[in-house]
Amino acid sequence: MKAIVDRDACISCGLCVSVCPEVFELDDEDISTVIQDPVEEENEDTAREAADGCPTDAIIIEE
Repeated sequence: MKAIVDRDACISCGLCVSVCPEVFELDDEDISTVIQDPVEEENEDTAREAADGCPTDAIIIEE
């Protein structure tokens, strides 16, 4: 599975990092970035949870 962040849609709320720090982090511009590609199997559920919770739908999950 692959996680993608739409940098233009990200509002830097940090929800993804708090839910799934193994996959997401905020970069120097406080924009979410994916740090695990592909997403490891043990982190898939929390990565999906982060995507579902993103207030701007900036996270895309590709199976």
